[in-house]
Amino acid sequence: MTRTYDNSVFINCPFDSAYRPLLEAVAFAAYDCGFFPRTSLEVDDSSQVRIEKITNIIRECRLAVHDISRTELDASTQLPRFNMPLELGIFLGAKAFGGKVHRRKAAIVLDTEPYRYQKFISDIAGQDIRSHASQTAEVIGQVRDFLATHREPEVILPGGNKIVERFGQFQEAMHLTCSNLHLDVERLTFHDLSILIVAWLNSHPLTAPPPLRAGIAA
Repeated sequence: MTRTYDNSVFINCPFDSAYRPLLEAVAFAAYDCGFFPRTSLEVDDSSQVRIEKITNIIRECRLAVHDISRTELDASTQLPRFNMPLELGIFLGAKAFGGKVHRRKAAIVLDTEPYRYQKFISDIAGQDIRSHASQTAEVIGQVRDFLATHREPEVILPGGNKIVERFGQFQEAMHLTCSNLHLDVERLTFHDLSILIVAWLNSHPLTAPPPLRAGIAA
């Protein structure tokens, strides 16, 4: 499948080791649902200004997953990190002011608990913020349900529980593959992760190959 504006998903989330399992889960769910996840980690280019890289990716993605849950103070600076709310704001600005194509943008906004966001970013009150309790199964279910509404009307995606099951199988295979390739699974680049996910999905199609279509039994 060719990557297009309509099937590209911008992932705006923390990139630290504590969040890594959730990032892997979001990326896997996006690919398994027939979409292309994209992040600012996809290309390592020190000559490009980071905010320019982010705006370019947002320009090329109709959909987005924004996780604004990281509100803790940094251990060294004792200050919070504002990258995720900033990138959410850029995406919302692109949707509001970017012209006809960008008015079609859609996003899911995630936090750890319902309504917690109202304490630190009240301007988005009224939007349907989803919670994931920092659990990979929850985040996969939320991402699957969001993306399912942006497939063709006749397409039925596998349920969240099935994708969670497949993600667990992928993780086991990923550790074995990394060992065979002499890769440190804790230091995989997003590019490496994407290649491993796509390779696994290509070799592990569902019994009824995704996407499922209405009227076809699994």
